[in-house]
Amino acid sequence: MGTIKYRARELRKLQTPSEKLLWQNLRGKRFQNLKFRRQHPITIRDIQSGGFTYFIADFYCAKLKLVIELDGKIHHDQRFEDELRDKALEESGYKVVRYTNEQLNNIEKFLTQLRDTIQGIKGEN
Repeated sequence: MGTIKYRARELRKLQTPSEKLLWQNLRGKRFQNLKFRRQHPITIRDIQSGGFTYFIADFYCAKLKLVIELDGKIHHDQRFEDELRDKALEESGYKVVRYTNEQLNNIEKFLTQLRDTIQGIKGEN
């Protein structure tokens, strides 16, 4: 687990412009009075193998078990891997939402969509 924490710290230092923009809107309970973490390590136990799988969520809200992923151009080439990752997280009780970096170009519209997603999650609970 030490390596994953180190990698998460490194990723926090190397934020993309889109991640910086979103973090400015989420940090310090600025959005919906919810606490978000950035580049947050998540550990999932694989029931079949008994082993563990580690993921680093771009943004994470523990209260809602919500993982927010921002997809840049690299994600066009790794859609299959992203789908497997999302499935593993969702099977472990996490809600995963993906947005493209381009969607943050209109931050107000983006935050409205995120607010609607959160309201839907709250309605499920």
